Amino acid sequence: MATDAPPPPEGSTYTGPVQPTAEAYLAAQASEEFADLRRSYRSFAFPLTVAFVTWYLLYVLLCNYAGGFMATKVIGNINVALVLGLAQFATTFLIAWLYSRHAAAKLDPKAEAIKFRMEADA
Repeated sequence: MATDAPPPPEGSTYTGPVQPTAEAYLAAQASEEFADLRRSYRSFAFPLTVAFVTWYLLYVLLCNYAGGFMATKVIGNINVALVLGLAQFATTFLIAWLYSRHAAAKLDPKAEAIKFRMEADA
């Protein structure tokens, strides 16, 4: 695997970026800052996951047990099953977009602060 990085100067003892110790990782994990990061992630991800799985299972159950309702024509040959099936795709992309915004606004700054602190201490 070739890299474009120049070789270290002759006599240099540089071996790469300084890595935090295992103790530093454990301390960061036990910190209130990391707990806040986890809380921010979980408060967003868990409710949306439960909501989407519920929505998906409702669709599957309707397809299996409410065939008459799902076969109801909406416009032309487009029926309720097709509309709800396409809505599954739409909600998947909506959740991905919402998570991306949430991560950029709330999670990434907190994670960067923890990373910066750990690298500065190393």
